[in-house]
Amino acid sequence: MWLPLLLTSVLPGSAQTAGDARITGLWKLVSYEVEVRSTGKTIPVMGAHPTGFAYFTPEGRVFFNLTGEDRKPAVSDKERAALLDTMVSYTGRFTVTGNQWTAKLDAAWNPAWVGTEQTRSFEIDGVRLRVLTPWRVMPNWAEEGETRSIVTFKRATDS
Repeated sequence: MWLPLLLTSVLPGSAQTAGDARITGLWKLVSYEVEVRSTGKTIPVMGAHPTGFAYFTPEGRVFFNLTGEDRKPAVSDKERAALLDTMVSYTGRFTVTGNQWTAKLDAAWNPAWVGTEQTRSFEIDGVRLRVLTPWRVMPNWAEEGETRSIVTFKRATDS
C-alpha cells in the first residue's frame, strides 16, 4: 500500500510538478538588453532601470510583465500606442528541457504571439537568472532587424 507512494517520492521525475524548481518562483527584472545580430551592438531598449517581474508557478504557468523606465501616462492615441514599445507581457503554460523553457502563450501584449510557442534559454548563477531569446525580429524594435533579448532577473520575494 505504501510502496507506490514511497516510490513516487524518491524516484527522479516520478512525482515532479509541471514546473521546474530551478526557476519556480518570483523574479525581479534587473536589465533588458537587445543584441543586434548584424552589428553585435547591445542596446538597453528598456532603459537603465526597467521594471517588471516574471513568475513561474510550480504547476507550470509563467507570467511576464516587463516595462521600460520613465513610462508616462498617455493622453493621445499615438502616445498610448507608443507605450507598447516599452512593454513585454505574456502568460502561458511552460515546460523545461535542460536549460530551456518553452511557453505556449494564451495571452500576450502582442496578439500575434497568442497561440505561439516561445522558447528561451536560461542560466542561473546564484540568485540571478539570465534569459536569452532566439534570434528573431521583435515587434518592439523591428527596425533593428534580427535581434535577441538578453534579460536578467534576480530572485525576489513579494515582501
